[in-house]
Amino acid sequence: MPKRSIKITMSAALLAAAALTPTVPAGATTGATAAKGPLTDVRIAAHFDLSAGQMPENIALLPDGTANVTFAAGRQVAQVSPRGKARVLATLPAPADGGIGTPVLGFPLTTGIVHTPDGTVYTLYATGTADLTGLWRMRPGKAPRRIAALPANGLPNGLALDGHGKRLYITDSVLGTVWTVPLTGGTPVAWSTAPELAPDGFLGANGAKVHDGALWVTNLDRGTLLRIPIRSGNSAGAPQVKASGMVGIDDFAFTGRGDEILAALNGPNKVVRVRPDGSSSTVLDAADGLQNPTSVALRGDDVYVLSAAYTTATDPNLLRARLRDHR
Repeated sequence: MPKRSIKITMSAALLAAAALTPTVPAGATTGATAAKGPLTDVRIAAHFDLSAGQMPENIALLPDGTANVTFAAGRQVAQVSPRGKARVLATLPAPADGGIGTPVLGFPLTTGIVHTPDGTVYTLYATGTADLTGLWRMRPGKAPRRIAALPANGLPNGLALDGHGKRLYITDSVLGTVWTVPLTGGTPVAWSTAPELAPDGFLGANGAKVHDGALWVTNLDRGTLLRIPIRSGNSAGAPQVKASGMVGIDDFAFTGRGDEILAALNGPNKVVRVRPDGSSSTVLDAADGLQNPTSVALRGDDVYVLSAAYTTATDPNLLRARLRDHR
């Protein structure tokens, strides 16, 4: 899809989402306050090619600091070296109709990504077509292969690997569903369809991480961070709202300090630090180079933030920083 068409589609959608600021009860935390102290050594580590659809959507870090990323509009999975050099690993096949039927967005896109110690990469692909939408696997030296089909009328987005490395959880931002599927692939099972996952005008369930016996999920429209307990037999417990008032929240990462996270707020061009009590503060913003941030990853004290430039349409990039008070 041409860059201008993508920009128009995403601009309209994200601006609509930004207007859907959730109603927060009196006395509750209502979003981020300006306090950028925790991060130091903030710099842009890599710039990507907007004209080629290199809008980075999600990230998975390798032990040496290399980043596997998805380029949403490029339909690509790439690897970014610690020095900032990008190398495309694979381009997923284009749908016959060009992806115009992709729900909400109108263009095919690669979204969530994780990897396993053997070098296998798993990614999600949304096309609006039954033959391509789903979970894809890439093994070293082999072509990408779809191993689980997902509904064409949905938008698979966030991807999380369980602590035992045998199961994946997939958020669907349109259908308001969390799917689960074994690493070997097969037929996905609807793990949770709780109303807290549903969209409210644009996109709902988004980022996902497994942490401390639960699946944590963000809802972009509702500005919430949810904790869904993983019960015996892999059943889903009732979602608990752990933080709210962060409309536009996308993907996130745990800092290593209990339940504290760093989260990307896409439309507002911010990264916020969300503490275990649900309070939040801004640690990065547009002045630092953010352009519609989509995801965050940490390796020790090193922080990685992807910006897709969906609406700014200027500079999709990878920002790096250090979390100075991490312990």
